[in-house]
Amino acid sequence: MTRERRILEGAAELFYEKGFHGVGVDEIGERVGTSGPALYYYFKGKDEILAALFNEAVEELISGTAPLHDDPHKDLDRLIRHHIDFAIGRRHLVNVYEREEKSLVEPWKRHFRRRERVYAARWEEALRLCYPDAGTADIAAAAQAAIGMIHSVAHWPRESRRSPGLPDLLRRMAINGLDSLKQPGETGSALVTESDAAADPPGDPGNPEPVKVEETPAKPPKRRRTPTRAA
Repeated sequence: MTRERRILEGAAELFYEKGFHGVGVDEIGERVGTSGPALYYYFKGKDEILAALFNEAVEELISGTAPLHDDPHKDLDRLIRHHIDFAIGRRHLVNVYEREEKSLVEPWKRHFRRRERVYAARWEEALRLCYPDAGTADIAAAAQAAIGMIHSVAHWPRESRRSPGLPDLLRRMAINGLDSLKQPGETGSALVTESDAAADPPGDPGNPEPVKVEETPAKPPKRRRTPTRAA
């Protein structure tokens, strides 16, 4: 693990344990076995560390939105399962995101908000293909409801997360809720069977064509590589 990676992981642990404003740069340095001022060789400060954690998270989520199947229901199911795996596997980071999103400052805040909108738009596009008769506002609301429900696992008490079938339970809850987008009289469900889900090709889907909801994404600010003095 690189020093930069250790800083990010150590900071994420501390932000989860004590909150963003309850942690100092020196404490982050101590957690990863270095001095606080040495962190400034890699990051400008806590604000950039928080931004880097959030940006990594949203880019990982976006990577799971690539359409891979002719059947849009399979793509929606894959998107849901990818988000569930992230929410469970990176629960502490999701918890930090839910609590500390308001702590993100410019110029990183603007970039992160733009990537959040891209991710929401990918959900909406997947839902539009599965529920073509649903209204635009309903689709946007359903996307946010599903994302929020999955994210909520970050705050569940331990006993509620012990079920070995938790990922599939969340998956069924998400799909059953999204099926409310069906029009009256419409039958069937978007729920994909386990055998269909198992047919998904493994690995990184690569770089899918983005949904056209924004201009060319702004590049995050380059990190400073010259040590600066701690305030």
